[in-house]
Amino acid sequence: MGKDPKKPRGKMSSYAYFVQTCREEHKKKHPDASVNFAEFSKKCSERWKHKTMSPKEKGKFEDMAKQDKVRYEREMKNYVPPKGHKKKRFKDPNAPKRPPSAFFLFCAEFRPKVKSENPGLTIGDTAKKLGEMWNSKTAEDKQPYEKKAAKLKEKYDKDIVAYRTKGKVDSESAATADDNGEEEEEKESRHQRMMLRWQTWKSGDDE
Repeated sequence: MGKDPKKPRGKMSSYAYFVQTCREEHKKKHPDASVNFAEFSKKCSERWKHKTMSPKEKGKFEDMAKQDKVRYEREMKNYVPPKGHKKKRFKDPNAPKRPPSAFFLFCAEFRPKVKSENPGLTIGDTAKKLGEMWNSKTAEDKQPYEKKAAKLKEKYDKDIVAYRTKGKVDSESAATADDNGEEEEEKESRHQRMMLRWQTWKSGDDE
């Protein structure tokens, strides 16, 4: 199925805006000259990376990218994809993060140790090992993690009420959110879900 022409244009990075500006400047100076794209891209990259631009110059493009991100997120919230297309749910970077369970807190503490002692373990085997360790703990051993998880849950409940009461996304904060951090968080979340599934399955097997 072809691309939906009504779908909002993707957001542009600060570097993309910089290259676009360089291309426009080059076209004005040399309207009839052909452009070697590889050479042109290399020069743009060198100028961007090698600090030949002042922070003020670079900041202009970063501001443009932030504004475009706000535009994109606003348009995507209102975008209705055609039938057969699943709309990607907008994730507000300002929304409170869901609190980890006692088991996840335990995994966060012991996963580095398990990985360092068993460098050849796969993600699945690491999850299995952590699940075994958790299941071997007594109720008393688990209590510190359960108490911490309960406190984090209490804080989350308060934060989510405050967030929903506010009732809107802070656009400026959304524009400056760290996308790489979100990707890492999503990877970590997938890893934790895998461990939780294994741990739940193991607990059911032991009953």
